[in-house]
Amino acid sequence: MSSGDQESGKDVPAATRTGPGRRAFLVTFGVVALFIAGIVSYAASSSPDGLDSATQRGCVLVENAGGEQLRGSCIAQHATDHAMASSPLADYSWFGVGRTTGVAGVIGVLVTLALASAVFWVIANRRRGR
Repeated sequence: MSSGDQESGKDVPAATRTGPGRRAFLVTFGVVALFIAGIVSYAASSSPDGLDSATQRGCVLVENAGGEQLRGSCIAQHATDHAMASSPLADYSWFGVGRTTGVAGVIGVLVTLALASAVFWVIANRRRGR
């Protein structure tokens, strides 16, 4: 029992305590996550990462009317898009619109936080029901 609980005279079970430390941490975590997703993501490199770069050695990326095409001989030449390639947040953008990396990041953070909150809420309510 913390000193605050002793002063108030209330006996608070350890599992139901939500001190300002936990709330402050969660709010700070959310603000930092949104800042990184919404602002810092615009400073990310537009060059391919190490794996993309390594698999594209020996090829040249050519843009044509049908999109991008690799010419030459490299590992990535036979790569295909993944199942979520046509999703609204694919390629770090909002529906493929350029310069929307931050918007896609903020939406991704909010959706992730909402899903995680829902899962933790369900788990907490199951434990209380026991």
